[in-house]
Amino acid sequence: MTQPITMPALSDTMSNGRLVKWTRKLGEPVKKGDVIAEIETDKAVMEVEAFEDGYLSGPLAAEGTEAPVGEVIGYITEKHEDVAGDARAAGAAVRPPAPPVPKSEAKPPTTRAESPVSAVLAASMAIPQHSGGTGREHRRPATRSPSTTPAPTKTLSSPLDAGPAFRIERASSLREAVARNMIAGAATPTFRVTALLPLEPLAAAAKAHQQSLSLLLARACARTIATHPLFNAAYTPEGLARRERVDIGIAVDGGDGLITPVLRDAAGRSLAALAQDWSSLREKVKSRRLVPADYSGATFYLSDLGVFSVVETFDSIIPVGASAILSVAASRPHGASCTLACDHRVVFGADAARFFETLRQRLSDPGKLLI
Repeated sequence: MTQPITMPALSDTMSNGRLVKWTRKLGEPVKKGDVIAEIETDKAVMEVEAFEDGYLSGPLAAEGTEAPVGEVIGYITEKHEDVAGDARAAGAAVRPPAPPVPKSEAKPPTTRAESPVSAVLAASMAIPQHSGGTGREHRRPATRSPSTTPAPTKTLSSPLDAGPAFRIERASSLREAVARNMIAGAATPTFRVTALLPLEPLAAAAKAHQQSLSLLLARACARTIATHPLFNAAYTPEGLARRERVDIGIAVDGGDGLITPVLRDAAGRSLAALAQDWSSLREKVKSRRLVPADYSGATFYLSDLGVFSVVETFDSIIPVGASAILSVAASRPHGASCTLACDHRVVFGADAARFFETLRQRLSDPGKLLI
């Protein structure tokens, strides 16, 4: 018996996945629970496990190709003698192995290609198929003589057509996820308040105690939110969602896009426990091994660009599910410019001012954050 391996849904926001690599070779035996492939989701690279004992069988999706959730990317067969070959070209659709045809019923091969729609369109427009970080080049057609038949060209109804030649490069799954989230977040009715806050005492305390400045800043925000719980709420059509725990999402540069690992219960847990979690989360970011539980469900967000001394001030888009995000610029002798973007359906200007007053007090006395 041959069972299909389909592109799994590894997160709530995942609609497509990119096959990074097969960790087992065609025909190799696999046990239930063995890791057989790595899939790039919208946030991380995750492992796919075998769902039963058997042998990895083809046709296998080519490494580096993208497929929608639920599409077949390979097979597991019960018997080794049933393992099918893997002669498909990169980008072609994965089809189930055809049953053997008796010689008397054999038909001559057909010339019709069974590629996906994207490949057919690409062929019709003479556009090469690529994977990974490559793309398509667009050039305006050169002037031809009347006797020359023009080749098919692809035009875009875009201001890009008026400029120089360009190429379309497929975005990574992470960048596509960031784009979707930012579009959704941009619909939030937002106001912004900026304050100068003293970060030097906190930075000195972090250095003296070998702690992450981002961690201490997140803890200061979490304890401030405990005093001003509206900043831990979220708007819904039915009313305000009041959360009982402060979970801080901290924006991190993932190399190819923004990702926000979440510190759970940042106001109530010990600094040692938070530090251990933060260290683990940063390692997962580096190796792209975050799972949805690591980056989902934050109640408040922090974005710190203070490490870049050139940044005077900036603001951020509020992610869906939160009512505020704090943007922290580089520290100056007179303080760091901090901008609080707020959902006006949940909090108001005076609420933001009171939030900043409490946060200033906590930053001025960092010793309490180390307890």
